[in-house]
Amino acid sequence: MIISSASDYREAARRRLPPFLFHYIDGGAYAEHTLRRNVDDLGALALRQLVLKNVGAVDIATKFFDEDVALPVALAPVGLTGMFARRGEVQAARAATKKGIPMTLSTVSVCPIEEVQAQVAKPIWFQLYVLRDRGFMQNALERAWAAGIRKLVFTVDMPVPGARYRDAHSGMSGPNAPLRRVLQAMTHPHWAVDVGLLGKPHDLGNISKYRGEPTKLADYIGWLGENFDPSIGWSDLEWIRDYWKGPMIIKGILDPEDAKDAVRFGADGIVVSNHGGRQLDGVLSSARALPAIAEAVKGDLTIFADSGIRSGLDVVRMIAQGADGVLIGRAFVYALATAGQAGVENLIDIFSKEMKVAMTLTGAKSISEISADRLVREVAKAVS
Repeated sequence: MIISSASDYREAARRRLPPFLFHYIDGGAYAEHTLRRNVDDLGALALRQLVLKNVGAVDIATKFFDEDVALPVALAPVGLTGMFARRGEVQAARAATKKGIPMTLSTVSVCPIEEVQAQVAKPIWFQLYVLRDRGFMQNALERAWAAGIRKLVFTVDMPVPGARYRDAHSGMSGPNAPLRRVLQAMTHPHWAVDVGLLGKPHDLGNISKYRGEPTKLADYIGWLGENFDPSIGWSDLEWIRDYWKGPMIIKGILDPEDAKDAVRFGADGIVVSNHGGRQLDGVLSSARALPAIAEAVKGDLTIFADSGIRSGLDVVRMIAQGADGVLIGRAFVYALATAGQAGVENLIDIFSKEMKVAMTLTGAKSISEISADRLVREVAKAVS
C-alpha cells in the first residue's frame, strides 16, 4: 500500500500484526473517550493561514536541554516495542539517532538498556516507573547512567494500570490468552518469523537483567500489577532527584497544580500527558490541558506534550498551545511494525515535511515563532 502519513502506517500495522499486539498499541482505557478526544481536540485547533510573510526558509531545529535536535520531537517510551519488530527498541533508536531526535527507552522494553545504547552513537533517554521494588529502580538508574544515558523520564500517572477492555478481547490478557496469541501468530507468518522466531528473547529485558531470570510476556501484566505503587508522593521521589544528576522529566501531568509541584520538586521538564488515553478515561485531552499548564509554569521548566499527535501539523498545534516539544508514541510504533527502522525514519521525514508546510503557511520561520497567535483565538478558546 502507499504510505504517506501516520494513518497509512496504522492501517499497514493493523494488517501485519497479530490482533493482540495491534490492539495493545491502538487501544485505550475503558470506553476510550479520552483516546478519541486526544486526536479530535488537537485536530479541532484551527491555525491562522497568513500569506506574503517572506517565509523563504523554515528552520525546525531546536534544543532539548543541552541537546540539539533536528525537530522538536522525541520518540516516547512504549512498553514491549520489541514485540512489534525484531529487536524493535534497537531499530527505533537507530532511526531516531540517524534523524537527529531522541528516543526514550521504556522500563518495560524487550531490549535492555545496554543492548539499545550500544547500537547508537548518541545517548538515548530512559523512562522509569514508580515501583514498589526500590532496588529495581536504583539498579535501573545505575545501569542507565553507566551506559551513558543522562536524560530520565519519570512516569507518574500509572500508580495502577488502567482498565483496557481491548486487551481482554484481543488475547493480550483474558481467558486462554497464551493459546490465542499462538493461533494469531500462525495466521500472521511474516510477524511470526521476523519477530516471533528471529526476535528472541521475548522478555522484559531490563527486569530480567535485575532478577537474573527471564520475565516473559505471560508475566507482564502480573508483574506490573504487583509492582506499581499507588502510595507514593512527591516526597518519596526526593531520593531519585538527589541520586540522578542529569535532567529529570516528569511525565503524566494534566493539572496546573501538579505542574507547579513539579517545579517545586526541581524537575527540569514535564510531559503533559494522559498516557495516550490508556489510564483514566474521561480526563482532559492533552491539547485541552496544555494551555493552562503552560500559563502556570512556562519558562520554569521545559514543557513537552504527548497523546494524540499524528502529524507534523499536530506538532505545530501543540507548540502553539504552549509546548516546547512533543513525544510521539503510537505513530512511530505503527511505522516500526510496518517497516522497521526504515519505517520510523520515513515517519520522521513525513513529520518534518508536514511541519515545514504548516509553518510556511502560518508565517513562522522558526520554532520560536510558533506561538498562540498562530491559532484562531475563538477556536483555541473553545478547545481549551
